[in-house]
Amino acid sequence: MYRDRIFSILLILTILTAFSGFVMADESNEILESIVLESFDPETRTSEWIVRGSKFITEGFPRQTYASAWPTALHGVNREGRDFQVLGINARFDRLGYNYLEIIPVKQDDNGNTVANPLQIPGRAKSIDLWVWGSRFDYYIEVDVEDYTGVVWTLNLGNINFTGWRNMRAEIPPYIPQSEVYIPTLKTLRLVKVRLWTRPYERVANFFVYFDQIKVLTDTYESYFDGDSLTWPDKVQEIWGSTAQ
Repeated sequence: MYRDRIFSILLILTILTAFSGFVMADESNEILESIVLESFDPETRTSEWIVRGSKFITEGFPRQTYASAWPTALHGVNREGRDFQVLGINARFDRLGYNYLEIIPVKQDDNGNTVANPLQIPGRAKSIDLWVWGSRFDYYIEVDVEDYTGVVWTLNLGNINFTGWRNMRAEIPPYIPQSEVYIPTLKTLRLVKVRLWTRPYERVANFFVYFDQIKVLTDTYESYFDGDSLTWPDKVQEIWGSTAQ
């Protein structure tokens, strides 16, 4: 009888484990895609950008432009027929310290004012990366992402004290919420800004930095259910108009 009881318990545990594995299998499905949020190229540019300096920025700075250039590791050596561009910044500060530059996506509102234009990140993002051109200044780069509750999280991409182009990447930790229990469960992040910090011991008299292709690795898999179209933003707008939240 003791053996029968042990066998029954093991059988139940086996069934529960198999059922649990079946349930979790659907939840753990992934379709990982690499999606460019911003290329800075004139044909595919997602947003306009402004650069702002912190308190001790020198008058007349920062300066910015879209320069005809690209990382060879990204696009190759000869790219005739394509108008590749990067965001170039020239800046200087009046004193040493933890100075910073903010690189912010913007747009024009209905009144012609320049307002923030955070970039929507599709899916459940796993990481974010961008290409940076450095000239051995010991500065570092961060990106700010905003979750659906309005909380802004800062991700550190690391130092730019290197020579030339390099791809810089930050993991998006699992504690940053990108879903909830209510339908629709997916709650995407938004890229708010990129930030460059100087260090107190590093020269700030005059420097140049360039940025190219901001990209995310993201899981775009979503389970379908009967009636899921009622969660689509266009459908909600069609039914409820501008009053829908």
